[in-house]
Amino acid sequence: MKKSAVAGLGAAGFIVGVALLQAVAGPGSRHQTKCPVTGERIDPAASPHVDWQGQRIYLASAALAKFRRDPEKAFAAIEKDGVELENVQTVCPVSGEKLLRGGTPTVRYKGRTVRFCCDSCPAKFQLDPERYLAALPGEQVAPR
Repeated sequence: MKKSAVAGLGAAGFIVGVALLQAVAGPGSRHQTKCPVTGERIDPAASPHVDWQGQRIYLASAALAKFRRDPEKAFAAIEKDGVELENVQTVCPVSGEKLLRGGTPTVRYKGRTVRFCCDSCPAKFQLDPERYLAALPGEQVAPR
């Protein structure tokens, strides 16, 4: 009887551990494998890409013009799929300070992973995200 109780506790502990790992990984933990505009499979080594607001997005060959017309639709698909895009930032969008490799605070915002120089910048970003997105490298939405 004791062996089955121990085995049951071990199995329960394993299940809880897996659930915790999934919660920590959470949304944005998958790499991009398909075009957010067409749904076609992409190959980062061969597919065209666009750098948009600090994110590198791989697209199907004919999808760039459609992406540029409505980038938020593509970012919504990216967020829904839980994809973490390749980040091409080199500076903090709030302070303008150079980012260090790894270990910087990040915020997930509408399909983007935005990196910051310090722990106080994410709160400032949340007050006016559109302003700070405009400070990110790569293409931006054209002013109207």
